[in-house]
Amino acid sequence: MHYGLDIGGSKIALGVYNAERELLWETRMPTPHDSYDHFIDAVVGLVRDADQRFGGCGTVGIGIPGIPVTEHGTLYAANLPAASGQPVQADLSARLARDVRMDNDANCFALSEAWDDEFCQYPVVLGIILGTGVGGGIIINGQPLTGQHFISGEFGHMRLPVDALQLLGWDTPLRRCGCGQQGCIETFLSGPGFAWLYHHSYGERLSAPQIIARYHQGEPQAQQHVDSYLEVLAICLANWLTMVDAHLVVIGGGLSQFATLIEGLPGRLPAYLLPVAKVPRIEQARYGDAGGMRGAAFLHLAR
Repeated sequence: MHYGLDIGGSKIALGVYNAERELLWETRMPTPHDSYDHFIDAVVGLVRDADQRFGGCGTVGIGIPGIPVTEHGTLYAANLPAASGQPVQADLSARLARDVRMDNDANCFALSEAWDDEFCQYPVVLGIILGTGVGGGIIINGQPLTGQHFISGEFGHMRLPVDALQLLGWDTPLRRCGCGQQGCIETFLSGPGFAWLYHHSYGERLSAPQIIARYHQGEPQAQQHVDSYLEVLAICLANWLTMVDAHLVVIGGGLSQFATLIEGLPGRLPAYLLPVAKVPRIEQARYGDAGGMRGAAFLHLAR
């Protein structure tokens, strides 16, 4: 059995998967914030419940929003105050007497998609999240590419390419990102960025769902806006593909529900790719909110 824990600021979700990667059972509980001991006890309790329920000792993988293991061997996760700065992975491995593996939630999202029955055929999978922020993960032969500091796939914190800025207009403000830098792709391609670009162009403050509703109604400004956003997305994705050269791109996050984005990318990408490159398969993410839990469970899998 493979246990996957998706640990966030509000809840801990545990899913149990069999060798065929089928979900057999799941449960969840509030994330403890009062003490580190309570946090560790909660995770250990969930795992032991699963062991008892299934009569075995399953593998344990954990996805968290942050850096699972810093150079000091500790967790860094701003919305897990009881655990941040503590040696979570080492302590859980000791308490549970097994190899506990941890990765960030974006890598777990991408890993979940890469282990889909249909997607397993692809050696290199690029997972992209277009939501409150922009992030993602790179999966190579069924394993996440974490890098030295677990920041591989943080595409949202690359700077907006020059051809995208030329398209938007040289006078487009380079907004300050939450990371402290200016001009990060996240400030343009995230859900809030999608809405900001509309306001910047047309002077009207609308949410992303409102803009998309107007697009479907055939409203000219909304259609022009989506066309511009799609072109910027294609430019940025082409840069990422030049670096990664993926066989498959899977797009998740709130904006992925807007099918026009997925459908519009293949025809736009060739203009920005190298002449020898081919457009990879591009798909909408299949596992939604369960992706973090599912991907965490598969941290122990190998092809």
